[in-house]
Order: sequence, then structure tokens, then C-alpha cells
Amino acid sequence: MNILLCGATGFVGRALMRALQAEGHHVLPGVSHARGLSDEVVVDYTRDHASAVWLPRLAGVDAVINAVGVLRDTPRRPIQSIHALAPIALFDACAEVGVQRVVQISALGVTQGTSDYAGTKLAADRHLERLARQGRLQPTIVRPSVVFGQGGSSTALFLNLARLPVRLLPRPVIEARIQPVAVGELAEAVAHLLRSGAASLPAWVEAVGPQPVTMAEFVTSLRRQAGRSAGWQWPLPDWVTELSASVGDRIPASPWCHTSLAMLATDNVAPPGPFAALLGREATSYDRLLASPAAAAV
Repeated sequence: MNILLCGATGFVGRALMRALQAEGHHVLPGVSHARGLSDEVVVDYTRDHASAVWLPRLAGVDAVINAVGVLRDTPRRPIQSIHALAPIALFDACAEVGVQRVVQISALGVTQGTSDYAGTKLAADRHLERLARQGRLQPTIVRPSVVFGQGGSSTALFLNLARLPVRLLPRPVIEARIQPVAVGELAEAVAHLLRSGAASLPAWVEAVGPQPVTMAEFVTSLRRQAGRSAGWQWPLPDWVTELSASVGDRIPASPWCHTSLAMLATDNVAPPGPFAALLGREATSYDRLLASPAAAAV
């Protein structure tokens, strides 16, 4: 199968590329800048908002995966363009030329989220759902909880916290629950979707690990997995949390900002059964992620 993979050089995209190629697919990497990759397709996600721009890129393509994502809105990477306008144009182009197999990598919790991240992801999801109701596409929207693996920004944040024996954590980080999923298993599940017959494709999949865990418990677990003691943690005063998020807003490379604070402030969990069924086994538990090959470097 010839697959256009948008976001091929990102954290999730690299894992998807490896999983798809392992299954024998021919992957056309969609990239924002020329990287010298074989059969790469250079895309300007900030400007490619018309379906006509995407039509030539779909010649000979059997399926499309959109794994493009940014955490925050910046002048160089406007989140509305990257999460909504460009993907919507891509989905419309797929419908026009008959590329019906589309997988959209979204995020768990976008239907309840209030951040720009959630709103823009949801806009693309809803447009894809409308095209499916019209019978023009056969898409699957994949909504993962926290994706864990080497090279991920949220993973780096958790690992940095886990190195501290004494931790002052924002209250949302202590209380909110997540179901971390290994990046390799997320990629494997997407590959399984493309292997399935059209009649068996789910409209959406919540990609989650087998057990919910609070973020504070997850950080403690990472310490124990690394052979360290549990350490101690206390809630950070709310005003300090706000101040630290404001500082992070001013540092483009920082994974901690008001967007991540908003995303971490609500539970990010779902029933694990459907994702396990898609994988063909139970996903890796949060307390075994550090040793899991599925969370290794990609």
C-alpha cells in the first residue's frame, strides 16, 4: 500500500514510519522542509489550505495518515493552520480523488478540552466525521492518552520530574489521571488499522494503556522503574503554578506552558478493551514502560 504520512519526522510520525515500513508499505513522508528522505513530499502546513494544492500529492496514494501536531500557537507554526485548515484541505482532497482510507491522529480529551490545541484538533476531527457520514471517506480517528517514548516532549517532562527526589508539583499533575501508551504500540495499532478490511474499521479508537494512574503516581513509578526510591512530592502553590506556566509560554521549546497545564488539568482516560483488541494483546502497563521496546528510541 502507498501511504502518505504527514508529520513523518515528528515523534509519533517516526514510529509510524518504522511500523508501516516493517509491514511492507511504501511510505511517502510528508515533511515541512526537504530532509532528503526517499519519496518525501514537502508540505507547507501553514499555507496549504486549499484541496487543489493537495490533489497532485495524492496521485497513486492508497491511504493517508495525518500525524502533524504542535503543542502551542506561534507565528512560525500557527496552530489553526497546522491542526485544522491544512488537514481539512487534505481530507477534502482525499474525498475528491477517492482516497478513502484516512487515519487522523488526534488526542484523547479534545471533546472536553478548552485549549487551542483541543479546539483545533477537534475541528479537523469533526470535518472528517462529516465526510464519513456523507459516505465519501472511511476514516478512523485515533485519540491517544499521553504517548510515552524516547524523543517525546511530554516523556521528557515526566522523566525530568522523575529525576528529582523531592518534587513540588502543580496540583493538576498530582490529581489528574492518565493512561500512558507506548509510542511503538500506538504505531503498531495504526498499522493494524490499515491491514483491516473497510467494513471492520472503527470510526475512532481511544489509544490507552491498561490502567489509569495519576500523574504523580506515574512519576513515582518512573523513579522505581529506574531503580530509585519513591522520593517525596507536595503540591505547588497555585500562584507558582501559574507563574511557571507563564514563563514556559515564553520559551518555545518548553513542554510546560498554559496549554500543557490545561491539558493536564483533566482526566485523560478511557476503557482499555478496544485498543487491546486492536493490538491483539493488552498494551504495556505504565509501570513497565521504561523497559519496554515499544517506548524505545524511534
